[in-house]
Amino acid sequence: MIRFGIKTLLLIGSSIWALALYAETYSQAEDAGEQFIAGQHYAVLETPVATAAPESVVEVVEVFSYMCIHCYTFDPMLSNWHKAKSDTVDFVRLPAVFNPAWQLLAQAYYTAKSLGLEEEMHEPLFKAVHVERVDLRDEDAMAQLFQRHGGVDADTFHKVFQAFSVKSRVMQSRGKSRSYGITGVPTMIVNGKYRVDGESAGGNAAMLRVVDFLVAKEQAAIAD
Repeated sequence: MIRFGIKTLLLIGSSIWALALYAETYSQAEDAGEQFIAGQHYAVLETPVATAAPESVVEVVEVFSYMCIHCYTFDPMLSNWHKAKSDTVDFVRLPAVFNPAWQLLAQAYYTAKSLGLEEEMHEPLFKAVHVERVDLRDEDAMAQLFQRHGGVDADTFHKVFQAFSVKSRVMQSRGKSRSYGITGVPTMIVNGKYRVDGESAGGNAAMLRVVDFLVAKEQAAIAD
């Protein structure tokens, strides 16, 4: 018999509730043809940030942290959104670096990305923090996680984790977050021009509705 702790059941329940809420609110938004207002539902960046996407594609960035419980419960919603939008947007994850612990998790993200294991390690890293309560400040514990879920031997993990290229990407992530004016996560950036967070949008589910509105706005501008 499989037994789950109360905390795990609560997290599973909150994720299911969040997915249902997104489906309901997204449907309502389509029916209502909602319009969102700059300065109220989203912020316009004073200085646009260059994107890595081609000019014909709208870039959507999620700024997140594996240390953030709200990012964890938002992730199933975001994954479903990404699957539905994969042909029309260039989706990018950007780990936030607010303190040394978050920096280590950002380093883990770019280690996974460098190893071609971003998707394989994404959920296990979240669960290690919020469900299994693994202390990932211990590099050996991090190595064991990568070996268990990514098949990476400890020597390879440590080499990539400490690589200059990985640490450089962490520093670039920190700089980009500052350029976006990030003060909390999860936050989403549309085409380097607009910043959307749960507080301004009215919740994390509503945040995706605002992002859809801004993506459509940018796509219309590209078409012109």
